[in-house]
Amino acid sequence: MRKIPATMVTQHPDHASTPYWHAEAFISVKEETEECYRSFAELGAGEYKWDWEGKLVDEAVVERLFSGYYDYFSRHPLGKEKFLTFRLPNPKVETEFRLGRAFMGIISASGLANQVNLPLPPLFEVILPMTQSAKEMIAVQAAFRELTSLQHPLLKLSEEGIRHIELIPLFEDVDTIVNSDKILETYLNLHEAMFAFKPRYLRPYVARSDPALNAGIVPTVLAIKIALSHYRQFAERHQIALYPIIGCAALPFRGGLTPSNVPQFAQEYAGIRTTTIQSAFRYDYDKTQVIKGIRQLEELLPKGKPPAVLAKEEKMLRVAMREFAQYYKNTIEQIAPIVNEVASHLPRRRERVLHVGLFGYSRGVGKVKLPRAIGFTAALYSLGVPPELIGTGRGLQKVKSLKSKVKSEKSPIELLEKYYLNLKSDLQRAGRYVNKNVLAKLAKKSAAWQEVEQDIKEIEKYLGEELKPKTAEEKEHHNMVGRIYNCLQADLSAKKFITQAAVLRRSLG
Repeated sequence: MRKIPATMVTQHPDHASTPYWHAEAFISVKEETEECYRSFAELGAGEYKWDWEGKLVDEAVVERLFSGYYDYFSRHPLGKEKFLTFRLPNPKVETEFRLGRAFMGIISASGLANQVNLPLPPLFEVILPMTQSAKEMIAVQAAFRELTSLQHPLLKLSEEGIRHIELIPLFEDVDTIVNSDKILETYLNLHEAMFAFKPRYLRPYVARSDPALNAGIVPTVLAIKIALSHYRQFAERHQIALYPIIGCAALPFRGGLTPSNVPQFAQEYAGIRTTTIQSAFRYDYDKTQVIKGIRQLEELLPKGKPPAVLAKEEKMLRVAMREFAQYYKNTIEQIAPIVNEVASHLPRRRERVLHVGLFGYSRGVGKVKLPRAIGFTAALYSLGVPPELIGTGRGLQKVKSLKSKVKSEKSPIELLEKYYLNLKSDLQRAGRYVNKNVLAKLAKKSAAWQEVEQDIKEIEKYLGEELKPKTAEEKEHHNMVGRIYNCLQADLSAKKFITQAAVLRRSLG
């Protein structure tokens, strides 16, 4: 069996500070090859996601890696010890020609490795974003198989070239995550029918940011816990190895993974085999901390076993998830205009294509469009209203009063805490960035912000403490939020203060 890395570096543009190896915070496409090499050689990460989804991309990445760092990759070969994994553009959303370009990059990398006497194939696995069905997964693999069957003398592959691509499905909304084992079930059957063999293993990938953006933090965490329990049963039933991946970032709303809380994270998401290591993790913390954190993840994640969620408990959790999500969505739909306005002031960190027209897509809740998860999270933190809190207070109040329809030894709140281990600590951490002064001003203009004030009051009752900044940095962040709000009111650019606040909390969004 192949080596399964515990850490997957990504190009998510959520860092606030300047990378340790760079002169500025912005990272261009041409600099991402160097970032990839440094992630392997200096930070010790095992995998790097080369992202084709919604961003510009250097299509000659393997040639650049082999030509620039041949000695390193001869000792730590791609595809054997270190792994480069393309996240494909989804054909449902982005134009098909980009998918073809990604495929040709994988095929040409195989030929190049053969030419320079390195193990092949160096690339053999891809991530399909927004996966919602097994047919989508099979269609991508079938298209790749057809492309590699070309027989023209100028395009014909060598006998050693790659013929089949392994597929990692990325599940990005709460409902799909909860039911993703059913998609995998269908996929196994279709795969055997199409290719006459079953995969040796699967790496189901659960998103952490986009489901939180669409449904809130509590439903997202609970959905992942249910999925992990299902995966455990699936692996036992089919006698196939499952190595789940999670897409986590630094702030609690998007996963809460930092170099300083790895043991806590590993306990929360026991059963996850690989986690993403996004830009804020790598560049907003001291490099020695980062290296230590990656080593801890590589050591701890392989040991984790997911708890089994009993059927009667899952039923109750699903009821709670709907309650939390409803409160969250109702508020987000109403505050979307100011979220989008603040997001327009954010500093750029990567070269993304526009999320409009031919080249793009946007995220949304209900009838409104929103920024991507990083911009959304950054905008709300910049207003002193961490999104972790929205809908959560009212959800907790509602769940307390729920009459369980199934017999359980635990109350609904106890059941919630049983599976969301870090619920209190996540709320406490986010609550330190609340600015009640700004929120009170917002609440005078909209009932939606009054609902957020209610959320905070209910969370404070639940925690038994006031949500407020405690450290000097958190108090400075509080002041910075006031300046951001004043700039917005005066129709001035708030980018400078937004950036300074992000540096203080060690993540843009």
